[in-house]
Amino acid sequence: MSATPVLALRGVSKRFGAVQALTDVELEIHPGEVVALVGDNGAGKSTLVKAIAGVGPADEGTVEWEGRPVQIGRPHDAQQLGIATVYQDLALCDNLDVVGNLFLGAELRNGGLLDEVEMERKARELLSTLSIRIPSVRIPVASLSGGQRQTVAIARSLLGEPKVVILDEPTAALGVEQTAQVLDLVERLRDRGLGTILISHNMEEVRAVSDRVAVLRLGRNNGTFEVADTSQEEIVSAITGATQNAVTRREARTTEVGQ
Repeated sequence: MSATPVLALRGVSKRFGAVQALTDVELEIHPGEVVALVGDNGAGKSTLVKAIAGVGPADEGTVEWEGRPVQIGRPHDAQQLGIATVYQDLALCDNLDVVGNLFLGAELRNGGLLDEVEMERKARELLSTLSIRIPSVRIPVASLSGGQRQTVAIARSLLGEPKVVILDEPTAALGVEQTAQVLDLVERLRDRGLGTILISHNMEEVRAVSDRVAVLRLGRNNGTFEVADTSQEEIVSAITGATQNAVTRREARTTEVGQ
């Protein structure tokens, strides 16, 4: 793993009117690792993802890309750097085939006409590289299963050769076999050397494919854990705030007074 993170957030904060959504959030993503971003509803996960993706830029803090500060003020800025985001709604067009969805908005042309042959060749090559099983690249996306649709959406994000991929609840509402396909693909992203941010509420899935788990609670960091050295109970406790009870609060106040 590279010593320099490909993406790093330093003291990122975001406010919506009177609501402080994020406060001094820190996050590092290295090439070839999967970092799960977890937290209860309202913890700030979506707000943080939008800040990274340029949809809702941070108010304060620094974003570093490969060790240098950068400005992400709009989605195009994130895409230019090499950040791809796959949102939960997938944004696929059911009436288009797999090739049409993969190249939607980035169609290849030859002499002013769509180069269907080259797009189909590249689609087959990409899906084969990722070991994605699709009956045909020419069938409408509406005919695919939920897991297949999710893998198509992830594959589309890789056409621009990103270095960081953000997956927002990629296994939500999927069956067991479909979920397994998506988790296999997440591991293949790691094998390709990409940094991956995985947002999920399923702790078993998180522990199965993630290297580290970053916990957000009430818009703040509440721990970063190495999956290999951390129990599921510890992660859940950080998510729910179970470690923050009356006793720990009294001890914290005593320590502050002593200082």
